[in-house]
Amino acid sequence: MKHHVTPPQAGKPPSGRSVPAAMAKRPASLYLRRMSRIVIIGAGHAGGTAAALLRQYGHEGPILLAGEETAPPYQRPPLSKAWLKGEAGLEDLLLRPESFYAEKDIQLRTGVTATAIDRAGRTVTFADGTVEPYDALILALGSTARRLPIPGADRPDLLELRTLTDAERLKAALGPGRRLAVVGGGYVGLEAAASARALGAEAVVIERMDRVLARVASATLSAFFTAWHRANGVEILTDAEVTGFEEAGVRLADGRLISADAILVGVGALACDGLAAAAGLACDNGVVVDEQARTSDPAIYAIGDMTHRPVPVHDGVFRLESVPNALEQAKQAASAITGRPAPAPEVPWFWSDQFELKLQIAGLPGGADRQIVRGDATAPGFAVFHLAGDRIVCVEAVNAPAEFMAGKQFIGRRTPVDAAKLADPAVSMKAVAQA
Repeated sequence: MKHHVTPPQAGKPPSGRSVPAAMAKRPASLYLRRMSRIVIIGAGHAGGTAAALLRQYGHEGPILLAGEETAPPYQRPPLSKAWLKGEAGLEDLLLRPESFYAEKDIQLRTGVTATAIDRAGRTVTFADGTVEPYDALILALGSTARRLPIPGADRPDLLELRTLTDAERLKAALGPGRRLAVVGGGYVGLEAAASARALGAEAVVIERMDRVLARVASATLSAFFTAWHRANGVEILTDAEVTGFEEAGVRLADGRLISADAILVGVGALACDGLAAAAGLACDNGVVVDEQARTSDPAIYAIGDMTHRPVPVHDGVFRLESVPNALEQAKQAASAITGRPAPAPEVPWFWSDQFELKLQIAGLPGGADRQIVRGDATAPGFAVFHLAGDRIVCVEAVNAPAEFMAGKQFIGRRTPVDAAKLADPAVSMKAVAQA
């Protein structure tokens, strides 16, 4: 049986709600905005935050938060670290206690998949046959793991690390005497390898490029993390092309078989923009949005990993995969829907925890014409600055929080810096800015 909720009519509150006297005096357009029905598809970090912000920003109308997973909105970064090592439980991962949603009158539907958007009728159809109307729709579907087009890629025993269920499967496969093969030397792969070692398992990272982190970090950073992982017992193979997955392990182009008890594939992610594309929304390596997270349909917003969005600080359009990006766009969408001033643009930033190392990155390196290393790049406590002229566009900091924070501020303010002072750790970061 299809379930359909009739949206509030113009000038009337939803059933069961009375109109506060102060609201009755407001202009009709403001009233409708505050009482409109919001549907959020995707109950991850972005979607869960957007729902909470709508209430925080004063939205009083119905909010439906629907997600494919059965768990309430939770944090994903700990999946490859604290969760995998058994240092965190579900309660530690939840964005907010499950009771929060009932307390804030947010309808949370888990374990449901949206299958179609009717933009003309402003409804969303789900796989269980329910049809939900909306006045404003927020898409927060995230991204999905990229698959390799090689023999054995459809093996059911292959692992990925995108969800809580994935993390549980990986945790069960690790332990003393076990050997994990990680295909892909990106952040998630290196984090998983570090966690595997912490659990007593062997780990080998297989990367087809000539260095790990080749797509996302400087060569200096790659060299440091390669050396650190090897010193902690992780085998790193570069220039290694995977040609197939077998029961005994990973087959390489040179004929070698890398034996493994478990195989984790982490070779990047694709935006979950299929639903949006089918609805006719503009997509280009993700759903195209503006600085308010609005899509090509003014009634539909998109946030998080699935978007191709403007980043004013870098004068460009990018697809970003990070928690800070999800939070920033959740603020943008919630502000636009509730009529608040748009939040100030933020500097993109990312982090990764591996062994006792904390890597923090701010900004994007595109357009840089040189790099400056501050500190000893063979030991924790250094930073790599990417400069375009006399301005920092990106900083990569390893156990160097002062460099990260100052670099992030300089990027946001477009502060000119003195390169010689920047390269000298004896000079404080405050003194690095040009007078």
